[in-house]
Amino acid sequence: MTRTVAACVALAVMTGCSKGAQKPPAPPPPHVSVGQPLARDVVDWDEYIGRFQAPQSVNLSARVNGVVTQILFKDGQDVRQGQPLFIIDPRPYRATLEQAQAQVASARASLANATSVAERSAKLVAVQAVSKEELENDQATVRTDRASLQAAIANADNARLNLSFTTVYSPVSGRVSSRRVSLGDQVTAQTTLLTTVVSLDPIWFTFDGAESFYLKYQREAQKGQRGSSRTAQNPVDIQLADETDYPHHGRMAFVDNAIDPGSGTIQAHAVVPNPNHFLTPGMFGRARLLGSGNYRALLVPDEAVVTDQARKTVFVLGRDNKVATRVVETGPEVMGLRAIRSGLAPTDLVVLDGLAMLQPGAQVDATKIVIKPRSQDAGPSTTSVTVPQASTASVSGSAN
Repeated sequence: MTRTVAACVALAVMTGCSKGAQKPPAPPPPHVSVGQPLARDVVDWDEYIGRFQAPQSVNLSARVNGVVTQILFKDGQDVRQGQPLFIIDPRPYRATLEQAQAQVASARASLANATSVAERSAKLVAVQAVSKEELENDQATVRTDRASLQAAIANADNARLNLSFTTVYSPVSGRVSSRRVSLGDQVTAQTTLLTTVVSLDPIWFTFDGAESFYLKYQREAQKGQRGSSRTAQNPVDIQLADETDYPHHGRMAFVDNAIDPGSGTIQAHAVVPNPNHFLTPGMFGRARLLGSGNYRALLVPDEAVVTDQARKTVFVLGRDNKVATRVVETGPEVMGLRAIRSGLAPTDLVVLDGLAMLQPGAQVDATKIVIKPRSQDAGPSTTSVTVPQASTASVSGSAN
């Protein structure tokens, strides 16, 4: 009897322990949102730092000696081409011109008289009234007087030119600097600086590009994907230091003929319209230059991209609601989303949240949502010039 009771007690204990050792129920699969990437035709924009430069910057110097009698502008004002700026006392040069004109009249009279004498001598030679030697002397006098007349005319032209130099005109339209002389100052030809004038419309935006970018553009030009800025007027958008967008627009006009071996960069400039003269030479700017031709890209939120050492991956929803990883090549930011150049298909369902809880092959509870643009085309963010990676891109077409 005692043995039977003990066996029952032992059996009960074993049964209770067995029930307590059962595993707890598995947690439910994590809930995530998934969506198909947006498909867009985009173009890359590369970022550069540069400054505005006047296409023409002229140092105005006196071209004749004299005294400054008039200053016809205010310091720093806008001027037009051909506008008079300074008057140097013209009286001595006017007198010299009048004297030269009188010499021209005298030489012309002498030539007319010598011509008449030579014609008469030619008639008298025919009847042997004068010698042939005398006729030749008269003809030589005509040639001499003709040369004297030409010299007098040249002297008069030079005097007229010097008189015109007493009025100093602006050679270009733009903005004049401050005057470097005062009324009554004695100026010396080719020596005295009067002022400077810079042209403003259009204006240049000058910058240096890394050799890696230059090579990228050359390769794309060879493939016909993007025209070289040497021959194509590629667009450039410019942002000033206090601006958040890129309201100033220009076109590429120049790429230098050599790369600087010291800096590994090549100089270039764009031409920018500046009708209101707001942009000023020396002003700092941040520019984005068309960096590629059109290409098809898939757009996903930036937080859906996982950085795994040197790789970038995204999770996609597969069969049986299990996730898998895809290695992708990322591009610039477009409309607040990250461009994916390769590694994704337009029909893939990309996991958008809850990534920290996921492992490849994990089962999830997925809710499908629509990925929407978060902003308009954004301006470029800073990028390293050592890697030819576009800093931003813009949409060039609608999704199909």
